Amino acid sequence: MVKIGLHEFAERKHLIQYVHQLSFENEKSESIDGVQIDTPLGGWSVAQSLLAQIDPAQYSQDRNYFDGHVTHLSPYIRHGLLAPRELQERLQRDYAATDSVRLLQQLTWRDYFHRYLEANPQAAWQDVEPYKTGYAASDYLTVLPQDIMTGQTGVRVIDQMIVQLLEQGWLHNHARLYLAAYIVHWRKVSWQAGARWFLQHLLDGDLASNNLSWQWVASTFSAKPYFFNLANLQQFSRGCLEAEDPTNAIFDQSYDELRAFLFPLAAKEIWQ
Repeated sequence: MVKIGLHEFAERKHLIQYVHQLSFENEKSESIDGVQIDTPLGGWSVAQSLLAQIDPAQYSQDRNYFDGHVTHLSPYIRHGLLAPRELQERLQRDYAATDSVRLLQQLTWRDYFHRYLEANPQAAWQDVEPYKTGYAASDYLTVLPQDIMTGQTGVRVIDQMIVQLLEQGWLHNHARLYLAAYIVHWRKVSWQAGARWFLQHLLDGDLASNNLSWQWVASTFSAKPYFFNLANLQQFSRGCLEAEDPTNAIFDQSYDELRAFLFPLAAKEIWQ
């Protein structure tokens, strides 16, 4: 009998089969809650191929843009097909420090989140600090509204990001921040509800990185809430979203205007 986490395997071949399924070695399509999911090619060999294609210099320059040179390695790291140390060693061995520093910083953030959660396991689902939004935790919904779950909010860019999450199981990090900010600050939904939803759909869903990032957006793990306006979204989505659609007008204000609208009760000193 072999036990891995909550799973028990009577024979080694059953364990091998389970790991094979986790690594999604062959591209396939399946339906989850009525949404057609196209699972990407995976496995160790694909992870190694992607590792060989990374461009740390370009990553440093355009990683924050939707069409930037991100690595797409996160699902393989999440499922144990690629160790973070392997990526770190490749960067330090094959690339100049000035080119690889930003990617190494992201690995450092991932390591920090994991170490923090290991030392503070309650932070996975409990607020690290009170909200700095001017609202109490009890003011936020604890259940994600159906229109968000199905990508039918009526806000074009939000629905596009939700559909990508549901259909591809992946979002650019900037899109994750935008979507989290919309859910927590515009819709007043608890970060826990949003974090749980992300974990249900993201192929690279990682408890530490995901949940502490949601807390950072919410302001329970940061000095102030994260939010955005339409100009910022237009700048970084670079044509990947229909940012000109009139339904996006809820974001079309200055930061000062949005701050007054979203956080009228927040302490003024958090913005200084």
